[in-house]
Amino acid sequence: QVRLVVSGGGLVQAGDSQRLSCAASGFTLDHYVIGWFRQAPGMEREGVSCISSSGNMAYYADSVKGRFTISRDNAENTVYLQMNSLKPEGTAAYYCAAGRGLGHCLRTQEYDNWGQGIQVIVSS
Repeated sequence: QVRLVVSGGGLVQAGDSQRLSCAASGFTLDHYVIGWFRQAPGMEREGVSCISSSGNMAYYADSVKGRFTISRDNAENTVYLQMNSLKPEGTAAYYCAAGRGLGHCLRTQEYDNWGQGIQVIVSS
């Protein structure tokens, strides 16, 4: 069974750091672009960051540049999102997804396989 499993969410205070993990089972991630997305209540899902299959290219939404870092360990079949200096507006369900195209990798339409959402709550 092909699955992406997200872990690491929870409740943090503004200014804190948190790391999310996206682990694949049933397939290997090393040929896939991986994206991180988030969806706040009543809002559309938005792209946060994405990384090329090799890990040598990464993109970020303006709202998280300089605070979030995406990385991958293909040997561990896992992609990470390190989130620093978290803000209350970062409260959302966070998802990872696997796709093929890097050109518009912050767009949800580029992805076929999605992990379950995990809640991140940033208190002020």
